[in-house]
Amino acid sequence: MMLIEASRLAMQAIVRNAFRSILTVLGVVIGVAAVIAMVAIGQGTTAEVTSQVSELGSDLLLIEPGSIVHSGPPRPAAPFSDRDVDAIRRQITGLDTVSPLVARSATLIFGNRNWVSTVQGVEAPYLDVVNYSLAAGRFFQDGELRSGLPVCVLGATPKTELFGNGDPIGASIRIRQMSCRVIGVLEAKGASLGQDRDDLVLTPLRTMQRRIAGSQDVDMIFATVRDPAAIARVQADIEALLRERRRIGPQEEDDFDVADMKEIATMLGDITTILTGLLAALAAISLLVGGIGIMNIMLVSVTERTREIGIRLAIGATSAQVLLQFLVEAVALSVIGGVIGIALGLGLAWGVTDWLGVPMVVDPRIIVLAFLFSAAVGVVFGFVPARRAARLDPIEALRHE
Repeated sequence: MMLIEASRLAMQAIVRNAFRSILTVLGVVIGVAAVIAMVAIGQGTTAEVTSQVSELGSDLLLIEPGSIVHSGPPRPAAPFSDRDVDAIRRQITGLDTVSPLVARSATLIFGNRNWVSTVQGVEAPYLDVVNYSLAAGRFFQDGELRSGLPVCVLGATPKTELFGNGDPIGASIRIRQMSCRVIGVLEAKGASLGQDRDDLVLTPLRTMQRRIAGSQDVDMIFATVRDPAAIARVQADIEALLRERRRIGPQEEDDFDVADMKEIATMLGDITTILTGLLAALAAISLLVGGIGIMNIMLVSVTERTREIGIRLAIGATSAQVLLQFLVEAVALSVIGGVIGIALGLGLAWGVTDWLGVPMVVDPRIIVLAFLFSAAVGVVFGFVPARRAARLDPIEALRHE
């Protein structure tokens, strides 16, 4: 009964001072919402990264100039060349396909429409390697790849921007100064992590090198391994070959990187997990700030209601009852803030993940933990003002103006 009466009085005090109560719980609302939103967004991002990497398969090696980890002074990383690609094809056993790539940003023009997109020069295995498929038309034929003919395959975004609902197959577009005939359209992939995966144009590698890039450089090499169990051995062989071709000394670090998809997935997962933890920790500080705000407001409330407390004590209320009333009031404020914060955090997480194009992953344990933590904030920071109210001398309290 005592708890029920204390709860009733606490709710009356909260409603009576509604504006002050709103300001009091604001810190808790922000803290809980931020924690839930940050964790949900971070877990959704991790899930999306893992999903994208798994789409590429466990048999894929990604070879890039430049090193992810480099402890010495920076040095320029030379791009790969066609000769490096040929050497990998000829000298590395256990490979299924080797697919070089060159990418440049360029303006696409068709009639009075234009669109800036990423143009990628690729070879025949590329679609299978990166798990793209055609929605219309065809891919490059051997003669087009060898001769470097000006043909292209549009992603869904440039197709829509240049042709709308029309059929682009057979039309000619301009890529910088090159007139290019459209022979195919890629199946739409959608946005992910805020990036449009459909905003690209594919051309034969030779076409890109001769007519757009103006060099025989290669930006990146995809290599698929015939037996995934041998991927570590193939990776080591490629690294040894490239060190020899790039004349890297025994004591020098690699100026390139050969990574398998598991490695990349682990690295990206670790990064997103660390960032999520840091953001959640920063957000949790808001809960502590909110708790301090509750304590300060409750201390002010005790001062304002000193005469009321004196009357209650004078007519028979015990110190324990007064302590419980103010403690329940503080906990109620925190719990109300926690509930609002949970709703706001879930709404914020849904909006951001939808904008980024990643799944919304909500861990129920985080919601429960945030709610319990908000209630604990009320207990911890509400105890001091509640004890101060309970220790008031009834005579002195009645004299208070």
